[in-house]
Amino acid sequence: MINFTPIARTVMSRRVRASQRWSTLAGLEAAQRRVLAMLTERGAVTLFGREKGLCATDDYEAFRSMLPVTAYPELRPWVMRMIAGERDILWPGLCRRFAQSSGTSDGKSKYIPVTGDSLRLNHYAGAGDAVAHYLHNYPDSRMFAGKGFILGGSFANELDLAPGVRVGDLSANLIEGVSPLVNLFRVPPKEVALMKDWTEKVPALVEASCRENVTNISGVPSWFRTVIKEVIAARGARTIHDVWPNLEVFFHGGISMEPYRAEYASLTAPGKMRYVETYNASEGFFAIQDERVQSEPGAMLLLPDIGVFYEFVPLSECEDEQPAHAVPAWQVERGRVYALVITAANGLWRYPIGDTVRVVSVEPLRIVIAGRTRHFINAFGEEVMVYNTDAALARACEETGARALNYTVAPVFAEGGRRGRHQWLIEWAAAPADMAVFEEALDRALQSENSDYQAKRSGGIFLDRLTVATLAPGAFDRYLASTGKLGGQRKVPRLSNSRSVVEAILALENQ
Repeated sequence: MINFTPIARTVMSRRVRASQRWSTLAGLEAAQRRVLAMLTERGAVTLFGREKGLCATDDYEAFRSMLPVTAYPELRPWVMRMIAGERDILWPGLCRRFAQSSGTSDGKSKYIPVTGDSLRLNHYAGAGDAVAHYLHNYPDSRMFAGKGFILGGSFANELDLAPGVRVGDLSANLIEGVSPLVNLFRVPPKEVALMKDWTEKVPALVEASCRENVTNISGVPSWFRTVIKEVIAARGARTIHDVWPNLEVFFHGGISMEPYRAEYASLTAPGKMRYVETYNASEGFFAIQDERVQSEPGAMLLLPDIGVFYEFVPLSECEDEQPAHAVPAWQVERGRVYALVITAANGLWRYPIGDTVRVVSVEPLRIVIAGRTRHFINAFGEEVMVYNTDAALARACEETGARALNYTVAPVFAEGGRRGRHQWLIEWAAAPADMAVFEEALDRALQSENSDYQAKRSGGIFLDRLTVATLAPGAFDRYLASTGKLGGQRKVPRLSNSRSVVEAILALENQ
């Protein structure tokens, strides 16, 4: 195959230059104000906009005075009208694609509009920015001398839909809507990529890819690990580079890569795999890894000019229906954790997406995904976030030689004279030789990552040392299958303040 990488690098270099323009607060503010003006101008003509009195503006204070923060239960009736085939509801025109996301507090699935504008301005643009910065950072790249393996989900419609309307994973919408030109550089074929039954899909993915010249892969680390292992087994190889010798980069997102790094090191040839983190959610594409070596694990550059306007809500107000101290991107403070609120070209207006982010730097604005607004543990005043547990697990595995595949954590509440503690459920690629030693290392690492947890553990007065329960291989997949959410973008919550998820997993394991 002809190496098209030099052409791609030249074409995409303009996006690297654009990021330099908004690396200052003034440039960031100018970019975000332009996006806000575009969004409000388009939104003013919609049924939602007319009802709310929305008008075109680039003034943040004026904008927030027009619209309240709008959680999904308030948006649901509008979205259902869009699914039914009505035009100009939350965004101008007719929307035929919807990303099905995890349920809200009422137990129902969320359907996120995937408009033509959100695909063009945001999702595909964000993916292009990730590639542009990668090519800039690695002049020796030949990724367009072969094909990209994009691991996606499927359409699994559960509604009576208007003709032509599709509901499914975001990745399925992205794969189906992508330019035919892109299909020349990707595997597997669309009919395989969109298969619904993963027991049939994984063998089909292996067959479609194991003899291709794959140079780059994109997907969720936990699911791609399964596919890579099956490809290696099918070819009787030792590492994935024995099958795909030109594989050079993994564009990953959805969950933190940190707990999986040791496992991927065992599946790849030393020094041959690069990793690029992306922040691409059902609600939008928000950030990319722009540095060759991240300034800290998980640090990503916020993308301010691709159809999304961002607001940041202090963590102390993330449960408030109408937070009083939300700030725009150009007013965030380094080191603080915020809940993310977006307005985007898919018709989400001042919408809390459920993620928390920590600001790593402000010029340029880089963030780390801290976790979900509801996925943290504060049962004992410890305020443990996902980025704390990811980092602690990675460190404990490094110290003990263990390799974890997946995990979830929940509190065990004080009873019978025992203090409370955290219980970890872990599925292993390589279990530690001595579980007590691992538990001690993990507890020590978590204390170093979170001072509140350290304070509660001090002297063993408030909290006992955490405990770890080992799960059988495939336990998390079996749990997801039992909930009807087994697929490439579905995942078990890392942290919870209740024991509902943990108890459900343990009940399945004890059957």
